[in-house]
Amino acid sequence: MQIGSLYSCACTAAGALLLAAAAAAETVDQAADSDAAERVEEVVVVAHPLSGEGLSEAAAVLSGEELVRETATSIGATVGRQPGIHNADYGAAVGRPVIHGLGGPRVRLMEDRIDAMDASVVSADHAVTIEPFLADQVEVLKGPSTLLYGSGAIGGVVDVHTGRVPHRVQEAIAGRFTLLGNDNGNGRAGALRLDGGGGGFAWHLDGFDRSASDYDIPGFAESQAARAAEAHEDHEEHEDEHGEGHDEDHDDHDEDHDGDHEEEAEAYGRLPGSYADGRGGAVGFSIVGERGFAGISASRLDYEYGLPGHSHAHHDEEEDHDGEGHHEDEHEAEEHDDHDEEHGEEHGEGTVTIEMEQTRVDAEAGVKAPFGPFTSLNARFGVNDYAHVEVEPESGVGTRFAVDSYEGRVELVQDDGVGVDGVLGAQFGRRDFSAIGEEAFVPPVETSNVGLFWVGERVLPTFNVEAGLRVERVAHAPSEHSDASFTTISGSLGIVARLDDATLGINGGYSSRAPSAEELYSDGPHLATASFEIGDPGLDVEAAWHAAATVFWSGERAEATATVYATAFRDYIYQFADGTEMDELRVLRFGQADAFFRGLDLAARVEVASLGDGALALTAQLDTVAARIDVSGNDHVPRLPPTRYGVGLAATHGRWQGSLDYLRVAEQSDTADFELPTDAYGDLRLHVTRDWDCGAATCTAFFQGRNLRDEEQRNHASFVKDAAPAPGRTLEIGIRVAF
Repeated sequence: MQIGSLYSCACTAAGALLLAAAAAAETVDQAADSDAAERVEEVVVVAHPLSGEGLSEAAAVLSGEELVRETATSIGATVGRQPGIHNADYGAAVGRPVIHGLGGPRVRLMEDRIDAMDASVVSADHAVTIEPFLADQVEVLKGPSTLLYGSGAIGGVVDVHTGRVPHRVQEAIAGRFTLLGNDNGNGRAGALRLDGGGGGFAWHLDGFDRSASDYDIPGFAESQAARAAEAHEDHEEHEDEHGEGHDEDHDDHDEDHDGDHEEEAEAYGRLPGSYADGRGGAVGFSIVGERGFAGISASRLDYEYGLPGHSHAHHDEEEDHDGEGHHEDEHEAEEHDDHDEEHGEEHGEGTVTIEMEQTRVDAEAGVKAPFGPFTSLNARFGVNDYAHVEVEPESGVGTRFAVDSYEGRVELVQDDGVGVDGVLGAQFGRRDFSAIGEEAFVPPVETSNVGLFWVGERVLPTFNVEAGLRVERVAHAPSEHSDASFTTISGSLGIVARLDDATLGINGGYSSRAPSAEELYSDGPHLATASFEIGDPGLDVEAAWHAAATVFWSGERAEATATVYATAFRDYIYQFADGTEMDELRVLRFGQADAFFRGLDLAARVEVASLGDGALALTAQLDTVAARIDVSGNDHVPRLPPTRYGVGLAATHGRWQGSLDYLRVAEQSDTADFELPTDAYGDLRLHVTRDWDCGAATCTAFFQGRNLRDEEQRNHASFVKDAAPAPGRTLEIGIRVAF
């Protein structure tokens, strides 16, 4: 799909939504009064439409000061310290959430209830196009939320609310402005948001700019386990080639190896390729009436970042797997050669760079009491034009990835007045993916989906009953294989019991997921994972039976949340190393087998002292997950996050707020074949803020220290954990103005 047709489609959808809202609004000119604004707010739909009454499955919300404290350069890092959630990072610029041990296509990432529509699920080194710096709120639904958001959400949902399509008129201009900087990598960031309107018209404007150089690390870029494994492999290769009794040759080999290791040892104290520069923004407007609203927004994102531990220079193949070679024209290659020469002077030679851009248009409409028993209708549509190129340090453009896609959803909310709430909806979308170049390991694929869903809740005096059902059709049309289509069916049943000081939620159900295009059709070298990936076009639907129980207890000075869960998969889709090599890369194949996941999340807070008009509280958290694949031999799940536990102190006193947290991440030695173990580490953080009045605005100064003990931190969920540790000690200061 070309960008012209994308915008044409977006404008058509936006026009239809605007006409629908205009018809539904009885008196648009009266929308400015406060009563109308209050009524319009009832149309707003969040990630889960039943969340106001409590959910039987675990959920988390980041907003306000907590969101400011946790906001990082990726959405994975922003939510990655919440119980049960980890970050599958690829350096600081890239990070996708892993929820209860499940990541990749099993976790759906959304911006205002529409998919991110990027290429992050294709490869571990592709960044998510959602900017957490601009978020109003981040909602996380842990567990099988496929009923609302599709079969790809079998592990959970992360929805970032931006408010780019206004739902109500903001009579006085409101907004916020943030500036911050840190000492590790000379990171700098700024963001601005403005909202205003009048007379039935609302508008929104936002923008951000961030930059950071390569960040400091407390030791070698390469892990001790990786260096030891390489030394062992070199020794075995030498013995195989020369046998015993060749001491002189052995000494020469050791000298050569020491020289090579000396070059690798230069990556000490700083991580090459960990820089990132990004900027973007959006403009949106809405027409608001007494009974509804309709609006549209357009956003743009440009991002450039390095790939630590990711060097294509070691790969001698100049043609792709089918021998078609590099298809970029000479002029574009020359332009990127010139750029890479300039970029190399700033960040050092040998760095692979990704240059990413996305243009996105979203339209939304909401109507109160549209017809019949329904209390509201909400329709949302998004269209996207995404592309990125991987710039080689020597040869220029290596591979170009592109995603042209759209997604829409319509929801009807019902409240019959006797305690029954429900949401009936439909979702549809299409994704055109292509990759051209030497690392085009997935052929062009057009994927379409359409789904129908219903979720309902019956409110009773002492407990609520939840139920839901979803049917979805997913079809793949690849350029080099036969078409494939799948029908997925999911259902759930839950109970939310209201006790004296607690709420107990019990949820069970069945979920299914269609295999992704990458799992079906991969066939080529993938240097981001240092492997030759081979899909299986014969993969079947992945299905899971799940059960979970969540209890939330709240007392006068304390509160606690605990979730225990278990999921039994049938035909779980996973990658495994078959022990062979192709193009000097280990072969990773996609296969299916039954699997079982189980785990526990805990979080607690206790107020231990009063501080005048503030308080001192003790916090604690723990999460652990265990998983096994039903295969002979090694049955460990690759990159399964280790157990974590932490404690902290949180204090408020007048306009001061502060927290000191220590999170301990255990070692992970339950590893899959050809996967190295990860050592334990700790993360000590300090966050302090001070508010004061700035005329009609509120100013907040903040200080944050991360990894204060300067420990080596390697995230086991990351593909490059043995080549790219997390940043060392980082001190950050900033100011935020809200008005």
